Amino acid sequence: MGLAERRLHALIEGGGVHRIVAGSFALGDEWRRLTPIQQHFVRVLEVADRSRKPQVFMGAAAAAVLGIDRIGAWPHRVEVRIARTSGGRSSGAVARRALGFDGVDLLEWRGHLVTSPAQTAIDVAAEAHFTAGVIAFDQALWRRRDGGALTTISEIERVLAAQSRRGIGRAAAALDFSTELSDSVRESEARVLIDRMGFPTPELQREFRLTGGRVARADFYFPDFDHIGEFDGTGKYLDPALLRARTPQQVLLEEKDREDELRRVVQAFSRWRTAAHRDPGMLYDILSAAGLPSRLPRPRRGALR
Repeated sequence: MGLAERRLHALIEGGGVHRIVAGSFALGDEWRRLTPIQQHFVRVLEVADRSRKPQVFMGAAAAAVLGIDRIGAWPHRVEVRIARTSGGRSSGAVARRALGFDGVDLLEWRGHLVTSPAQTAIDVAAEAHFTAGVIAFDQALWRRRDGGALTTISEIERVLAAQSRRGIGRAAAALDFSTELSDSVRESEARVLIDRMGFPTPELQREFRLTGGRVARADFYFPDFDHIGEFDGTGKYLDPALLRARTPQQVLLEEKDREDELRRVVQAFSRWRTAAHRDPGMLYDILSAAGLPSRLPRPRRGALR
């Protein structure tokens, strides 16, 4: 852009320009249009293309490359795996993890290496809390992903059996709870909350035939109580890719018509948004008010985190 250092600094401070890594910048509006996983992927690309020697990308960096999404903030540094004897020094845009390479499953990528989908989900689950681990495995196993699932349970189990790092027990527990049917990170999060609050285990992606032969797929269905549960994300109303040339108002009306039709074919219907995940007591109240029983008392705020 031919900017003087002082002018560039002013643009960064004002949000007109975003510094990706040292020496690499993006226009602020363009950067903010990216999703968090896309932003981290760009950071990984910049580190990869500037590295003077091959790197082994792992953790969040590998997840961004492979399309394994998460809830919450992505790290500012790009994680790379190094030999155990090297020490875990981090600097600049790179976080070096001295975990070694014994039994690690790797793929070639842009002249570097990246942990495989199975290895990446294991690495995330070994270091994160249970819900984040479940989300990582659900994302890796998601069978309705464009192009198909990234890996299989049997492949994850094979890679897991070769691991000796700390947190493997935590990862194994998250894998036991994982599924290939969860269509979003929020659905995965809701599934964990529903279980921890003592509600019955739902069927996922149950199909219902509506008026005129149209088929609707419900996020959660509790067959013993003929009860549908749905997480209502905002993406369907705001994301151009999901809008598919429709206006948000059109999508809202279509969603309302769909819900009305579903309510006519089941005994109970619950719908909630992200706020009910941040305060699980709210989700407990929504499900209970619609007649779904729980074996546990209402959780206190923050009790399930």
